[in-house]
Amino acid sequence: MPLYQTLLFIFAGIGLLDTIYLTYHAITKTPVKCLFFPDAWCAKVQKSPQSKLFGFPNAYAGLGMYLAILVGTWLFIQGMIPFWPVTAVVTMGFLFSLYFTYIQGFVLKAFCTWCVLSAINFLVMFIAVFFLRG
Repeated sequence: MPLYQTLLFIFAGIGLLDTIYLTYHAITKTPVKCLFFPDAWCAKVQKSPQSKLFGFPNAYAGLGMYLAILVGTWLFIQGMIPFWPVTAVVTMGFLFSLYFTYIQGFVLKAFCTWCVLSAINFLVMFIAVFFLRG
């Protein structure tokens, strides 16, 4: 399996676990554990108006994107679909993660561990799709 496909599976899998964790906390309305940052920062990000899109937690969209990347990559490997849908989802996720990282740093002035992890995941997948795919 080529490196870019391996990276997509690994980092989309990590992202899926990340967003399952965030989705659980969005549903139960409980605070997430904030590793590497003050707990108040994650709470601030989690409760901010920017944490929802059309009334739904961003974690739901992330969960769908990571799942689409995993399934899409598998379907591409099986020869069932072209690669462009995977590229489109990775690009959309990468752009959203840039926007949300900007919001965290310059609007909220607080970072959430799980959002930063997701941004790193999308950065790696973006590099895999556009620079390692060849």
